[in-house]
This record gives sequence, C-alpha cells and structure tokens, in this order.
Amino acid sequence: MKKLLFILTTLLFLFVIGTKAQTTSPSKPPDTSKTNIKEKVESPNYALGEHVPEFPGGIDKFARYLRKNFRLPDGAEDIKGRVIVSFVIEKDGSVTEVKVTRGLSSDIDKEAIRVITACPKWHPGNQYGKPVRVAYSVPIPIPIPVDF
Repeated sequence: MKKLLFILTTLLFLFVIGTKAQTTSPSKPPDTSKTNIKEKVESPNYALGEHVPEFPGGIDKFARYLRKNFRLPDGAEDIKGRVIVSFVIEKDGSVTEVKVTRGLSSDIDKEAIRVITACPKWHPGNQYGKPVRVAYSVPIPIPIPVDF
C-alpha cells in the first residue's frame, strides 16, 4: 500500500511539474521595430555590421603584415600556442582598445598589442550605409606559421 501511495504521489508531482513547465510563456525577443535607425547606428559598439571591417588588401595581407612585423621576444622561441587579441575598428578605420583576451606570456602579449596597435587603418564596418565601430578579435598562432 505504501509503495502504491509513493508511486501515485510521484506521478502527481511529475504531472504538476510538467503542467507548470508548459504554462510558462516563452521569452519574447525585444521589439526593435520602434527603434530609430539613427539610434542603432550611433550605438557605442557593434559586434557585427552589414559590412565588416577589412584590413587594406584583405585577410591575406593582414596575415602577411603579422608575419612580417611580429617578433618573438628573446627566450620565447619554445613557447607554442595562440594569443587572442581583441580591439575596436573605429568609424575612421583606426584601431583602438587593443587588449589581449587570452595570452601566453607577458612578453608575447605585449608584442601582440604592439603589432595590432601599429597596424594601418582598416576599411571601417558599415551599418545602414554609415560607418560604425566594430569589435574585432584575432587569434595569432605562436609561432606564426608561414602559411598563416
């Protein structure tokens, strides 16, 4: 009898939980239809635009730039891995807010920041036909391979 009571109580409990889970309303995405396009464009940061920023000459030229300018610090020849550098491409194409989000060593991290900070202006990202700030992140393999 106790076993039957236990089974019925458990089934009732599961039924109540299942019913409760089905009655909760799903979260709705925010209504952006009333947002002015000008407000969207003038936001401080964009993770992605209609047209993403591009290094002058494309991604192959950027890889060549990194290979040519990145110098491993003394004593770091045996370190292997990758450094992930985040930065913002401004409306004028300049690179700002450079920081290492995942590093290997302080010397290699400083070199990665130096190289990204010194790179030429990019072609800026566009949203709704206007240039916008775009957050960008780049993994740099260490050592930088020839085919990078």
